Amino acid sequence: MVLVVDDSPDSLSLINDALEAAGLEVLVALEGRQALMIARKMRPDVILMDAIMPNMDGFEACRILKSDPELANIPVIFMTGLTETEHIVKGLEAGGVDYLTKPIKPQELLARIRVHLKNARLTNSAQSALDSTGQHLMTVTPAGITSWATPQTHALLARARVDEFVLQAVIAPQLQQWLGQPLQPGHSIRFHDLSYPLTARFVERQPSGDTLIKLIDGERPSGPMLLRDQLGLTERESEVLYWIANGKANREAAEILGMSPRTVNKHLEQVFTKLGVENRTAAAGVALRLLTVE
Repeated sequence: MVLVVDDSPDSLSLINDALEAAGLEVLVALEGRQALMIARKMRPDVILMDAIMPNMDGFEACRILKSDPELANIPVIFMTGLTETEHIVKGLEAGGVDYLTKPIKPQELLARIRVHLKNARLTNSAQSALDSTGQHLMTVTPAGITSWATPQTHALLARARVDEFVLQAVIAPQLQQWLGQPLQPGHSIRFHDLSYPLTARFVERQPSGDTLIKLIDGERPSGPMLLRDQLGLTERESEVLYWIANGKANREAAEILGMSPRTVNKHLEQVFTKLGVENRTAAAGVALRLLTVE
């Protein structure tokens, strides 16, 4: 997954098209502060960062990113029309791993991305890889006992007033029974006997025998629901926009939603009209402004 940060719609469209054609998932942000919010929630594999932007420039955004232990390993490639040596040095000193000058050449960009993705994957630990796949992940033993959890999971459990006693006495027995069934990715269980609505979603069985699950906050509206309510979309339109904003190509969104790519295109045309935008990149930008609000 690649996060592209640029305040120019033309640049975003060019880069988005090139990356999607290469089979890469794309997220977009229009300035540094928004990029940081998206990075914390979506954990991209690499960030393409414009240097000069309003509100927060790419240099400052990169410095903040590199100061966060959970995000510091994400490689940042700077993009700018500035070619002066001082700006190149400034980008590298901020924590960037590479530097491209505009106009961007798609083939060169793809080659740089592949190199840095490979390097990042070689240096990241297995736990870092798990951290990057979602906000509220945890692994549990066949008995339902928690063996590992992301910091976001611990925060959600605290918000739900789930302490160690509740984990052992209430949640573990329900997980143990649920995990004894044949499960497929996406299968979920809603916990009962809690004062706060929590759901666990099955992700995968691990070689160790533990199971990776994702916790769902029952009091937070789902992404599609939030887009539907805030943007005045139909249920299907909001679902299509949600997956497009999460970097899915039309074909992938169609498979997830059980519809044809042609139907996805028709829904997107309605979304463009309702949002007053001209393309999927601009529509994704509108959606991400809502989805990344803290």
